[in-house]
Amino acid sequence: MSTAYKIDEQSGAYYLTLQIVNWADLFSRQDYRDIVMENLRYCIAKKGLIVYGYVVMSNHVHLLVQSSKGELSNNLSST
Repeated sequence: MSTAYKIDEQSGAYYLTLQIVNWADLFSRQDYRDIVMENLRYCIAKKGLIVYGYVVMSNHVHLLVQSSKGELSNNLSST
């Protein structure tokens, strides 16, 4: 995990960009876009993620999000 950027205010709203390694055009395939959407729905339903807006591009995702539980970093981790 990168240490360059940290979420200091866990309950704040953030604009995030998540990119694919080497900017590979992964999300140009419907199956992979569906995986992103399924995981967003899971985080909304089970982890308290509030999504104000998003866009899935061919090789990255933009999100405007906040955590209803004040634990935004936990929403972004795999646990």
